[in-house]
Amino acid sequence: MSLHPSLQSYADAWTHSIEAISELVQPLVEGEWNRRTPCPAWSVRDVVSHVIGLDCEMLGDPRPIHTLPRDLYHVTTEHQRYMEMQVDVRRHHTAPEMTSELEYTIIRRNRQLRNESRQPDAKVRGPLGTEITLEQAMRNRAFDVWVHEQDLRWTLGRPGNLDSPGSVIVRDQLLAALPKVVAKDAGAPANSAVVFDVHGPVEFLRTVRVDADGRGTIDGAPSLGPAVSLGLDWETFVRLACGRVHPDAVSDRVKAEGDPELAAAILRRLAVTP
Repeated sequence: MSLHPSLQSYADAWTHSIEAISELVQPLVEGEWNRRTPCPAWSVRDVVSHVIGLDCEMLGDPRPIHTLPRDLYHVTTEHQRYMEMQVDVRRHHTAPEMTSELEYTIIRRNRQLRNESRQPDAKVRGPLGTEITLEQAMRNRAFDVWVHEQDLRWTLGRPGNLDSPGSVIVRDQLLAALPKVVAKDAGAPANSAVVFDVHGPVEFLRTVRVDADGRGTIDGAPSLGPAVSLGLDWETFVRLACGRVHPDAVSDRVKAEGDPELAAAILRRLAVTP
């Protein structure tokens, strides 16, 4: 394979998750494609349409020429409009059409990955006409398909793969967002620390430290006397950080110690996916 070694983990994670998605949706009857998922406002069909659409963009396919209906009240930003286009254009596709296009897209993407010889810093098309590196694009796809695989698993009652290759990529991306969540979004005071103690299939203990200037950093060292300590399982952490559930709905699965107002503010602002 000619794929650059630093891209291999993203390719492996994408492959694992996309094949799991294919396996999950292959046996679904028509009505099950309309079931609502934890991904806000999207059905099973919508989630799979989104996955297909973004992988088609990785293949260089032109974006669909399509006008969104005016009654899509969950679409309020340009980023949402961009993402919704690939979804809405497939909203009337049948189950066989969906599974066929998914399988064909997987075949094409696997071929593309086998023949991929570009360097990780090569520029490729990103959302809204932006340019991003190939490494960032592949990392985004690995993140995206793992989270959407979990959306489908939660909806269909088929739990699993919480510790699959994509989970490590998702963990690292979510951890990188925590300093901003704690220091800026939740307004943790200067010279304070917040501990995240996550257990389950993916485990980690991380401390977000806010310096005298209000800037946040994250490390793996424990903190003595943190302002807040949050203990929760990996699945709940993912659902909160990806905006799949309101903190009140999982309060029994989160152990919060310390300043209750700051803890509540962090949990409210924990959703970091667009």
